Amino acid sequence: MRRVTSGLVALALLAGAACAPSNPGKSATRPQAEYLVFYAQGKQSQALEAVADAGGATVGQDSRLGYVLAKGAGDAFVNDLGASQAIVGVSPDRSIGFAAGGRATGSRGFPDASSFKDDSPAEPLAGRQWDMRMIGADRAHAKAPGTKQVLVGVIDTGIDGKHPDIAPNFNRQLSRNFVTDRPKDEYGETLDGPCEAAGCKDPIDEDDDGHGTHVASTIASPINGIGIAGVAPGVQLVNIRAGQDSGFFFLKPSLDALTYAADIGVDVVNMSYFVDPWLFNCKSNKSDTKKQQLEQQAVITGMQRALDYARGKGVTIISALGNGSTDLGAPKVDKASPGYPRGDEKTRQVDNSCINVPAESDGVISVSAVGPSGRKAIYSDYGIEQTDLAAPGGDVLDGVDAKVTRSILAAAPEHVLRATGRIDSSGKPKGADVVQDCERGACSYYQYLDGTSMAAPHATGVAAILISRFGKPGPGGLALAPATVEDLLYKSADRRSCPSPRGYVYKSYGQSVTHDCQGEQSRNGFYGHGIVDAWKAATFEP
Repeated sequence: MRRVTSGLVALALLAGAACAPSNPGKSATRPQAEYLVFYAQGKQSQALEAVADAGGATVGQDSRLGYVLAKGAGDAFVNDLGASQAIVGVSPDRSIGFAAGGRATGSRGFPDASSFKDDSPAEPLAGRQWDMRMIGADRAHAKAPGTKQVLVGVIDTGIDGKHPDIAPNFNRQLSRNFVTDRPKDEYGETLDGPCEAAGCKDPIDEDDDGHGTHVASTIASPINGIGIAGVAPGVQLVNIRAGQDSGFFFLKPSLDALTYAADIGVDVVNMSYFVDPWLFNCKSNKSDTKKQQLEQQAVITGMQRALDYARGKGVTIISALGNGSTDLGAPKVDKASPGYPRGDEKTRQVDNSCINVPAESDGVISVSAVGPSGRKAIYSDYGIEQTDLAAPGGDVLDGVDAKVTRSILAAAPEHVLRATGRIDSSGKPKGADVVQDCERGACSYYQYLDGTSMAAPHATGVAAILISRFGKPGPGGLALAPATVEDLLYKSADRRSCPSPRGYVYKSYGQSVTHDCQGEQSRNGFYGHGIVDAWKAATFEP
């Protein structure tokens, strides 16, 4: 699922596209490595002893989340640790996730959007923002744009803090990068590519992927006469980077990002990514080795502890649901795991005891995606237990033929568009998926993307509006208990019933797939508690 990054990729699934083959030839012996060793409550000393008994060395620890950072060699070290009753999970300190939103990888072949009429009196590209009109954000801007006292953390691949349509709301002082780029993976194959900065540590205002910038723009691009406006154009954006240039995520940076957000008083974080290398994390899947089971247990346990820590410090946590076109309440087959290093995937049977992290973790508000008509997007995951809210995420197939303007338009880093060939040497877009705005002299760029990654930031922006309205003075500015924010999000959402018939049939390119919607208008597997509503959030009294 992590590799299913947009509605376009979902179409490949419907057409029967094969998953990447396994790579049995890659069996090189791995050198001594560092591991995150999670221990049971009150078992810290026993964990330290277990590391020593297994021939390893402790190089660090975090008592807040209950883990030891240990160095050891080979599967035997991990298996020996797993034999200790004090240990509840062991994960390599390496890339374990992938951003869940689309990234341009060449021409998408969409029809030209030059005929799209922009007659809006607001921001120059506001006429293209069907998503903001759907949730009433265009009207809410004048009533409740959000306040600078609200901090929104974007845990992603970074934010282009110099982008003209982000810079006014970008908090450089609080932003942090918890990632060190890795040019190659364990097999010597290209991962992030050559390092652009000394020590392979990118500046806090850079995004070499574009995913995090798009997310941040949807949340809070300012009203400044340039490009677009986000859902909450008056709040502050904090870059809390946990993703590699390549889109993968380390476990430790993900944990560090959540604890940092909590400690500095961030009000709400957006997590439009999914923890890997396992699409579905199973504690005891029979087809997995003991080492693999321990790794999945570490992902489940470690992330839950970090989420609990952040929520306990007042952070509302919002996540993309996923783009696998799957009922998460009844998963059957996982062909995408382990997703890192690339080529190590295998096919295994899974069930509802296996979870997608963080979308199915406790205390997380998970968001499905809808297209312009309001139907659940073809690629969006769903499930009566998993879907909390829905929001515009884009769906190029939501109508006759495929149209790029049905995706979500938001800011894009110019250097990423150049690197991926989406603009030419003069800065002119090469396709309809990229839009240039030169209203104020200097040009800025925007890109159409679709995915639940694009849906989640709409919910995050609405949460920021609610915190701006109902928050009280607290760490970092304003504060509002996550349980209260969640309740207000649900109360202000636009309730949507399941389609009739409930088994909705999606058709594309001669293929069809049926998604079954369970539940009632008050809560169902397609829309959760409803589609987020910025106007209602800006005006209603609970």
